[in-house]
Amino acid sequence: MPPVYSPDALAPMDVAGRLPRLLERLDGAGCDALLVTKMENVRYLSGFTGSAGMLLVSPDGSLLVTDGRYRDQAAEQLAAAGAAGIELEVDSATAQPDALASVAARHARLGLEATSVTWSLQQRFASLFERSELVATRGLVERLRAVKDAGEIDRIEAACDVADVAIAQVKGMLAEGCTESQFAAELEAEMRRRGSSGASFETIVASGPNGAKPHARPTDRVVGAGELVVVDFGATVDGYRSDMTRTLCVGAPAGELARLVDAVYAAQRAGVRAVTDGVTGGEVDAACRGSLADAGYGEAFLHSTGHGVGLEIHELPAVAKDSADILGAGTVVTVEPGAYVAGIGGARIEDTVLVGTSGCRPLTKSTKDYTL
Repeated sequence: MPPVYSPDALAPMDVAGRLPRLLERLDGAGCDALLVTKMENVRYLSGFTGSAGMLLVSPDGSLLVTDGRYRDQAAEQLAAAGAAGIELEVDSATAQPDALASVAARHARLGLEATSVTWSLQQRFASLFERSELVATRGLVERLRAVKDAGEIDRIEAACDVADVAIAQVKGMLAEGCTESQFAAELEAEMRRRGSSGASFETIVASGPNGAKPHARPTDRVVGAGELVVVDFGATVDGYRSDMTRTLCVGAPAGELARLVDAVYAAQRAGVRAVTDGVTGGEVDAACRGSLADAGYGEAFLHSTGHGVGLEIHELPAVAKDSADILGAGTVVTVEPGAYVAGIGGARIEDTVLVGTSGCRPLTKSTKDYTL
């Protein structure tokens, strides 16, 4: 079965242009060089996709250190990404610190990624880089990652397409008496058959009263007729992720369940309409939250409205209550209001959308018609 996208048709990413943009931000962050230890950030800046490595970024040359497992892969990926300003050092874990220290010693202020450095690692770095002042930085690379280039958007949209096709292929299983776990396994398998390298996060399938738990794990509960089923899932294409939630029902929901899912559907539409260049994440959250409150479900909305999506399933900008993060053109975010009533069930509807100069474009396109 061929993938639903052509890998060769994906637009190239501007990896080579990322280091210069980061270097422009170092002085404002109080540092002369930055040691990048978060692997998603290493990948973003260099194109290297291995599981171990560190990237020291400085104006007079950058250095990627990794171990022998990635000798050929790292060299090939740096060359393919056009990362000409990055030198590669492949050595044992014990020798890598010396290579980093020789570069860091040329800089008085060395930035560390505060959110990805443990206490023990910070203590090790303090000894290793004793000639430099260590500076805690937050979000330097993540803020660059928030605005996607054409290649990144292509990959996220391809991941969304994979997920769209997969759910259309397998959702009929819910009417055949399957369990939550069986449905989750088949949905993930179908995404792989369609070109995903793996689920972008642990798939959520929550039926009946389980749906009142926003992050319920799939169980051996058999899906029943007339109850809501929350399905939250995503695919991964070339490292980039998608995120979508649909609430489905075998037959038509009645009474409280029908009111619940209709209220969430209206709130999600209000949130998507609020997304545009320059709006804050807090304003989008308020649109969803206000709609659910008007429908009588304000207290049943138990989480934030959304988040950025890219190399990680949760990244900047935050779409949450009081969030001051700006949703600029080129950012990709989710809009996913939900309402959850203990003992009865829950509903959540989510799209991944690309923010434009006027409004937004949904990248997930699956129908929101919930009756099977």
